[in-house]
Amino acid sequence: MLKAFKQFIASEKLFSPKDKILLAVSGGMDSVVMTELFHLAGFPFGIAHCNFQLRGEHSEQDEKFVADLAGKYKVPFYSRRFPTLQIAAKKGISIQMAARELRYEWFREILANENYHAVATAHHLDDQAETFFINMMRSTGIAGFHGILPKQENLIRPMMFTNRAAIENFVKDQGIFFREDNSNNETKYLRNKIRHEVFPVLREIDPGFTGRLAENISRIREVESIFREAVELKRKNVVRKEKDQTTISIREIGRLDSAGTFLYEFLAPFGFNISHVKDLLKIAGKTSGKTMLSSTHRLILDRDKIIVIPNKNPSGKEETNLEFEIIEATKKITTPVKLTFKKQLKDKDFLIDPSPLFAFFDLKKITFPLLLRKWRRGDRFYPFGKNQEKKLSDFFIDEKFSIPDKEDVWLLCSGNAIIWIVGHRTDNRFRLTAATKEVLKIALSK
Repeated sequence: MLKAFKQFIASEKLFSPKDKILLAVSGGMDSVVMTELFHLAGFPFGIAHCNFQLRGEHSEQDEKFVADLAGKYKVPFYSRRFPTLQIAAKKGISIQMAARELRYEWFREILANENYHAVATAHHLDDQAETFFINMMRSTGIAGFHGILPKQENLIRPMMFTNRAAIENFVKDQGIFFREDNSNNETKYLRNKIRHEVFPVLREIDPGFTGRLAENISRIREVESIFREAVELKRKNVVRKEKDQTTISIREIGRLDSAGTFLYEFLAPFGFNISHVKDLLKIAGKTSGKTMLSSTHRLILDRDKIIVIPNKNPSGKEETNLEFEIIEATKKITTPVKLTFKKQLKDKDFLIDPSPLFAFFDLKKITFPLLLRKWRRGDRFYPFGKNQEKKLSDFFIDEKFSIPDKEDVWLLCSGNAIIWIVGHRTDNRFRLTAATKEVLKIALSK
């Protein structure tokens, strides 16, 4: 096994023999065997153990066992205890998901602080087969079938050359001790149910099915590589990225064969799933204003495009009642937007900057305190240069504001009158005239 272990690391270019690797060791059979192989190979390593405090005294004994293992090999040992149940409840996520987030966040800290090249986990071919079947029962894209990758950035899986049966034989031959996690035998978890109830039947039909599945997964990875190239070619014509906003053309999506597949690939990085895609395809081009949320982003269907933006307001509650008063003595504000205020005489040296980042008002017409607020339905103003009142909703349509644009806009008001759609248009009633003697100049900083 040692020879195959070293050959796999070399062929997959997981790390060089001099690189220091952090081993994630639970104390179970797979991670203990991985540790023994690192030792036999002479690779420099340290050991990290997570105590999720989920199994009472067993968790404490696991931690002690791994600490003793590090002492046996005379390597650095790192351990941390996590209040996993409380964190899972607080975040509203599963215990498994909470443990995963806690584990990898801590590993990243150790890598950064202790100069390790990568973190190694003990996933093997049976784990890959289990993951394949789990993803097959879920709504995933092609990425769900490429299996567990041997290397992802600074995460490596050097045991992906072997399976559970070979590891068990190695343990018997070498007389290796490890900790048995009894929860691995419980079939209430989907992975364990596949391991203990599905795989025995498949092995009865074909004893070598995990090896053949690994070969098929390897071919799927090659197909995925070709598929990714096709997706990226289409992305250039369909998807536009500007700052933190991504837009997807509904018209261009409609022209694609397998539109749903491409749309899923464009939206999956933002946390949206196949159910979101199916709903979008039913209503795209027929309605506007539909909103969908993922854990990190907000999707808005806006006329001829799909808009994706970071979810700055996870609660989903309206923020139209936000108001900020600005007294006459104010020189500068930084929240919710950056504005500076300056009074100046309208003399022969006075010049107006035409940039939409500046606004100039006849100070005599202004009533303090000014009010900065979000727009509301029914709002009206007199656009600069016009003596006719206009609905803000019509102004937004004429100026081709997207829904996020409308939500982000701020209004500066004097009394009940809107004097500036900040960064866009001032109100004609407060403009400078030949009779103006003193000016209020307001500048917006992006």
